[in-house]
Amino acid sequence: MKILITGASGFVGKNLVAELRHRGYEDLLLFTKENSLEQLKQYTKECEFVFHLAGINRPENEAEFMEGNLGLTSKLLELLKMHHNKSSVLISSSIQAEKNNPYGKSKKAGEDVIFDYSKETGSEVYVYRLPNLFGKWSKPNYNTVVATYCYNIARNIDIEVNNPEAELTLNYIDDVLEEFVKALEGYPTQQSKYCTIQKTYSIKLGDLAERIESFKQSRSMLNVPNMGDDLTKKLYSTYLSFLPEDNFLYDLKINLDNRGSFTEFLRTPDRGQVSVNVSKPGITKGNHWHHTKNEKFLVVSGEGLIRFREFHSADIIEYRVSGEKLQVVDIPVGYTHSIVNIGNSDMVTVMWVNECFNPENPDTYYLEV
Repeated sequence: MKILITGASGFVGKNLVAELRHRGYEDLLLFTKENSLEQLKQYTKECEFVFHLAGINRPENEAEFMEGNLGLTSKLLELLKMHHNKSSVLISSSIQAEKNNPYGKSKKAGEDVIFDYSKETGSEVYVYRLPNLFGKWSKPNYNTVVATYCYNIARNIDIEVNNPEAELTLNYIDDVLEEFVKALEGYPTQQSKYCTIQKTYSIKLGDLAERIESFKQSRSMLNVPNMGDDLTKKLYSTYLSFLPEDNFLYDLKINLDNRGSFTEFLRTPDRGQVSVNVSKPGITKGNHWHHTKNEKFLVVSGEGLIRFREFHSADIIEYRVSGEKLQVVDIPVGYTHSIVNIGNSDMVTVMWVNECFNPENPDTYYLEV
């Protein structure tokens, strides 16, 4: 299928092109502001489906709204009619079409001409009134406040929160693409004459700023955002896409002594923490037990012996572990335990514990195995 995409180099366009190619759609006719109307004329002759994403949302003067949002739409439809091409057309409109402002008026005018086109030609049209979009490859100070906040916060640039109580309605780019592909394949989600994105989020502007700021702080705090919250998960992915290319890397605090080292990697409020433990040859660590705290040990390099003794017993249980065969060892409560490096090189162990360390209630009691 030959698919025409106008605005192919924009935020939505770039994501759509990548997703369609991932799904095996290779015959894409990409129209950008670098192409001529002559090229559009050829594309409208060949295409079998149209994603009309091109538009203007931040022009230098208001007159460009109508030119970019109505003018190009009218030209596209005119060319399709000229070629007697009844390809289905999907157009990205905006919730601003409900409002009496220059941008909204231009979007509403674009909707009107495409609905009239459908009545005249019988072609299927899919009109999506999109709210604020966010996701990778968006442009700060252009597409969405989410992009602006992510870009600035990642670069220590001040942000403006003019009305913290203002409520934002958001769509995530991947959810938009999912619905667009449904339309391409003939089963869009529709309400009345408009198509909709099923997953929509609401958040106050002040809360959005705080949440994105917390993503930046998570590096120093070793925190992982709450990935159980769908909006937080998608905002965090978007934030990471705006990291400066020289700032993907960050340091951890390594606690060194003559036995090796211990380094915390990740902390979560409800899933515990992950650390990396390095032990020198012959070194024993541990010799303690817990009431409620439990752990998992995974030796990824070197050789070790993990020993257990139940608090009330004299019997010792031993497990030999090695980076040659990755095996997880659970550390049950009520068992004093130790881990010794029995190899000739450093032993590296990834350790998970079900709760973050609390110095006021460490739940860790010394006892020799």
